[in-house]
Amino acid sequence: MNDQNKPKLLDLVRDTIRRKHYSIRTEQSYIDWIRRFILFHGKRHPSEMHEPEVNAFLTHLARDGGVAASTQNQALSALLFLYKEVLKEEIGWLGDVERAKKPARLPAVLTRDEIRKMFRHLSGTPRLMAGLLYGSGLRLMECVRLRIKDVDFGYARIAVRDAKGGKDRVTMLPVNLATGLQRHLQKIKAQHEQDLVEGFGSVHLPHALARKYPNAEKEWSWQYVFPSTRISTDPRSGKKQRHHMAEGLLQAAVKNAVRAAGISKPATCHTLRHSFATHLLERGYDIRTVQELLGHKDVSTTMIYTHVLNKPGIGVKSPLD
Repeated sequence: MNDQNKPKLLDLVRDTIRRKHYSIRTEQSYIDWIRRFILFHGKRHPSEMHEPEVNAFLTHLARDGGVAASTQNQALSALLFLYKEVLKEEIGWLGDVERAKKPARLPAVLTRDEIRKMFRHLSGTPRLMAGLLYGSGLRLMECVRLRIKDVDFGYARIAVRDAKGGKDRVTMLPVNLATGLQRHLQKIKAQHEQDLVEGFGSVHLPHALARKYPNAEKEWSWQYVFPSTRISTDPRSGKKQRHHMAEGLLQAAVKNAVRAAGISKPATCHTLRHSFATHLLERGYDIRTVQELLGHKDVSTTMIYTHVLNKPGIGVKSPLD
């Protein structure tokens, strides 16, 4: 094969990512970091570069770019994927990297009263979704990607599929949300049936399920609980489908509700998940139970919520009192 017929490096990266069933967000992120790595080193081919060049790029991000620790780790993951999975080369010990420091911060948590005030300024679909973040402890994208088949009204539980770390877990479906969610699904089902009549009605399926179950993409059970209001083109398959709702809509609604409620804390969608965990621990639930509901790999991650429990002060009596 001559050089003209060789696939381009970034095309090889895309093919490998899709073969391994990574999400499109991961694909876009990895492609961007690999492109930046190549440009940083004057468009040299990565096969000509090794540990020193990777070290230099990651150090540049921390020292000159001022990126967060999580951002630097994402760049590192992209480069490790490039060398190990695409170029089939091992990268050795990256001991000379200047690491971005991860500040030790306590999570922002809303009180129950603040939660009530915030929810007074939410309505419709954003209110339902925010209810799942706080009432079920879902992450933002877990809520956005929720499918009909994973909501069990009979047992009042939600199955969270392929969550962070590729794990599944089960959490509760708040009883107070059940009626509103059922009414929401009735409207969504009518919309799905209309899509089918108009020749659409298919949805993106994870991994190789589309080939294994060729008719599943149009089945009601596989549709998103919170679908987009419009049909769009899938960037990978080119199919016209109804994707899930854009997460930015919920983020904006929560931000506006927090502001309207007069809450001064830097609260976001993820704050509702933090509040879910903290309020369960306040009620005396075992930390291992909360760990399982949150899907944390290690209980030490869950332990941070014990530092923000609603106790007077910090649990030590002030000499002024």
